[in-house]
Amino acid sequence: MCRLTYLLADLPVQLLGRLRSDRVLCSPAPTREDGIVGRPLRHGAAFALADPDAQPTAEMTTTTETTRYGTATARAWDRLHPRLTRRGTWTEHTGVLPIIEGTLIRLQVDHLPGQRDPKPLWLWWSRTDPTEPEVDRCWQAFLRRFDLEHTFRLCKQTLGWTRPKIRDPAAGDRWTWLIITAHTQLRLARGLTNDLRRPWERPAQPTASPPPGSVGGFATSARRPRCRPAHRNPPTRAPADHPAPATATAPHTSESAKPSNQTQRRRLRTATPVKRQAESARVPPEALDEAGLVRELDPRVAAGRAARRHHPAA
Repeated sequence: MCRLTYLLADLPVQLLGRLRSDRVLCSPAPTREDGIVGRPLRHGAAFALADPDAQPTAEMTTTTETTRYGTATARAWDRLHPRLTRRGTWTEHTGVLPIIEGTLIRLQVDHLPGQRDPKPLWLWWSRTDPTEPEVDRCWQAFLRRFDLEHTFRLCKQTLGWTRPKIRDPAAGDRWTWLIITAHTQLRLARGLTNDLRRPWERPAQPTASPPPGSVGGFATSARRPRCRPAHRNPPTRAPADHPAPATATAPHTSESAKPSNQTQRRRLRTATPVKRQAESARVPPEALDEAGLVRELDPRVAAGRAARRHHPAA
């Protein structure tokens, strides 16, 4: 996060991220007194997030009542920076490592959903010298990051924000504004959709609108018709006053039609071994004995087959 802040320093961009509870930041270096020689200090006192007793008094403290978390207390410390080292993204950095200052925010709530023990939430903001309303807006926006991520996902995957290959920046701006307009229209039309839910989801209230981050049933979110459309081929017979037209001649059917090769192969695959032997020998199943061999019904037929077996050339 510090690397992004350093690279985006010339743009009007502010970064906000969560910190681990075992991180250690540094306060600004103290002012150098006259008569002291040696290398000047670059870092001040250490600020350990896991040691609340050694933390100095917060510069700003705000309290907000929420319906989901109870009382939310935010404390902020200005101009704290991490101690950078030449590792990771700073390995190839030339020159002296910069000092990137920001605002540290500690958020504590009374309770969490599901009766879980609330732990403090630590945030680092790349802006310095904030006001109390800005601190409140900052942590509230971080808690809404789930909705923001799903909004971008909806615009990209469902509305096709990144699907066209646009080469002109002006055309990209126009396409972005069209996507924003479509997303706004969808949000305004939330009340026009029915209660489309999965079998395991709870039914929504009659006056409640679907959640903005849900795209379930997006393709079928239109209002259902009042009456069921008529079937193209009704299964019932035609009424007596509208008889079906009779054909001049009945369709010709041939009983001796030979099945195709594909049909024969399919029958052989699905038949039992006894039936498969009968099908291959073109002998009915009742002409087979208990061992599955062809039963000779006529002695003359057996003698003829034996003669052909011993004298194939004849």
